[in-house]
Amino acid sequence: MKIFLDTANLDDLREAAPFGIVDGVTTNPSLIAKEGRSNAEQIRAICEIVDGDVSAEVVSTEAEEMIREGRELAAIHSNVVVKCPLIPEGIKATKVLSSEGIRVNVTLCFSASQALLAAKAGAYIISPFMGRLDDISSDGTELIREIVAIYENYDFATQVLAASIRGPLQVKDVALAGSHIATMPAKVFHQLFKHPLTDIGLEQFLADYRKTLSEVSVG
Repeated sequence: MKIFLDTANLDDLREAAPFGIVDGVTTNPSLIAKEGRSNAEQIRAICEIVDGDVSAEVVSTEAEEMIREGRELAAIHSNVVVKCPLIPEGIKATKVLSSEGIRVNVTLCFSASQALLAAKAGAYIISPFMGRLDDISSDGTELIREIVAIYENYDFATQVLAASIRGPLQVKDVALAGSHIATMPAKVFHQLFKHPLTDIGLEQFLADYRKTLSEVSVG
């Protein structure tokens, strides 16, 4: 499973990129607005840090404008994947953009039937917001599982990206459900490394090593 960071913050990306396990980035207008730079400048800067898919979202709600925006976003950098919302106009735009060879991430997906439409329109990625479903006591992980099964049934090439992830447990759940990608805030990414028994075990190993060195030195 690929790991994406859901952020537009360059410091977050510079801290995580050296691990060599961050495969891409997802952004949206809200995340970019927090950074105080133009959309194009920020997207370009992100692409220079992470060599992978970088999703950049259109802000129009009409297909013709989405297509225009999508072409402009795709021209910023070869790593850019254009995000379109899963509304009728967004599906129209996805069909046109994908037919032009522009990769599209269809976002704001909350049902398997929506995901089917996106795949038929040629979406490169579908983004079910599983965390938001969990927030309202629906089963976001089950949605991921359903979409993966449908895509496998019909050999759709569209990748499933689990979005709005809230914590490490959801990362595990979507991996078990077969999600191709999980995108998460930088905080959740760093939480994946943590387990109290790892810290305890390491401290014990080091203490034993120091004790051994001391005994050898005395001897």
